[in-house]
Amino acid sequence: MGKLYKLMLKQSIGAAALPLVKKNAIVKKGTLLAQPDSKSLGVPLHASVSGKVQEITDSYILIEADAAQSDAFEPIPQSDSIADMVKAAGLCGMGGAGFPTYVKLGADLKGGTVIINGAECEPLLRHNIEQIIREPEKIYRGLLLAMQATHAGQGIIGIKAKNAEAVAAMRKVIKSSDHVTIHELADLYPMGEERALIREALGKLLGVDQLPSAADAVIINAETAARIAEAVDQRRPVISKNLTVVGKLKSGRDSKVFMDVPLGTPVEEVINLAGGIDGAYGEIIMGGPFTGKSCQLDDVLVKTSGGLIVTMEFLTEKRPLGLLVCACGASGLRMRELADKFHATVVGVQKCKQAQEVKGTLKCENPGNCPGQAEKILELKKAGAQAILCGNCSDCTNTVMCAAPKLKLAVHHTTDHVMRTVGHALVRRLPIEA
Repeated sequence: MGKLYKLMLKQSIGAAALPLVKKNAIVKKGTLLAQPDSKSLGVPLHASVSGKVQEITDSYILIEADAAQSDAFEPIPQSDSIADMVKAAGLCGMGGAGFPTYVKLGADLKGGTVIINGAECEPLLRHNIEQIIREPEKIYRGLLLAMQATHAGQGIIGIKAKNAEAVAAMRKVIKSSDHVTIHELADLYPMGEERALIREALGKLLGVDQLPSAADAVIINAETAARIAEAVDQRRPVISKNLTVVGKLKSGRDSKVFMDVPLGTPVEEVINLAGGIDGAYGEIIMGGPFTGKSCQLDDVLVKTSGGLIVTMEFLTEKRPLGLLVCACGASGLRMRELADKFHATVVGVQKCKQAQEVKGTLKCENPGNCPGQAEKILELKKAGAQAILCGNCSDCTNTVMCAAPKLKLAVHHTTDHVMRTVGHALVRRLPIEA
């Protein structure tokens, strides 16, 4: 039997796509497999490999791949509409929650701004920066197409100043006549969050319930911009994903970037490409250290997969533990999962001072700028906590470290097991740039 690729029917915000093919169908790379209902938000799904449909369920289509795979693909239909071609390609945000990109490109910004998010917000992840360095022209082309589709008057590319090679690569392709600039960002988490980008690039702080459109802006991830260019210029559907693999690997602890890995590839196969797991491990995270989720070896890549992290085994925390939930980091559910893996007893839970609930999701009032957490830490101390687990942003963690040690509370961060695995500095008290 050939390699199996499991294509998940739901890969974006919105409804799952509905299968258009039957079991035993022979498909080519790029064949349209499934389409959301015409009245539903969602994106189409295409075959990432050529082969035979082995199984169709309510959640996935399984393809047995041909032994030989061509670089050729079935093109999407040609259209005069950029948004329509992006929709036909099945493109959603490839660096976040997976919002369908055609919806963003359907906005009329009336001279506003398209911002390319090249911040590579999460530590250890490198694939966006690598693509900026390798393919600045493609990302720039995607930006210009997005500006054209949305009637934007300017474009801004946000890149952390520390990524000097990426900044230089983009500067070489920018034309002054296109009204595009680069905004260099500080090396802080969560600098890639949408409202943080708008605050830094446009000087506007949006409310927790406001979308970028409130600032006459659309934000598009760097890889997503490149996929826009591929959809329009090559008529290429979204059938692959760029990602970073890092952690407890036989090949070492440095981040390894893989470009255009077929969607539906099992996690285990990708990790083996990176050298394989080095002995016993704690967990595998899909995503980044701050907001990633635990996954299994038989899980598969989807359009929003950004990283795979293999961590060291978990340390044990026997002291009563308090949780400080931050809108910019791990969810309360994820923090409880980690506490269980520590074998810790949770005695109290507090939300970050700036965390506000919006439609069931926590949003930070001012991402990356924290007014202090002393009151929350004191409440956890009163609840009996002798140690704190936080998942806070850089600035917020600084304020935790100002208060917790004075109350003789040990501090853990949700990223600790990741950072220890690769010898990276732990998220604690960090210098804040002026």
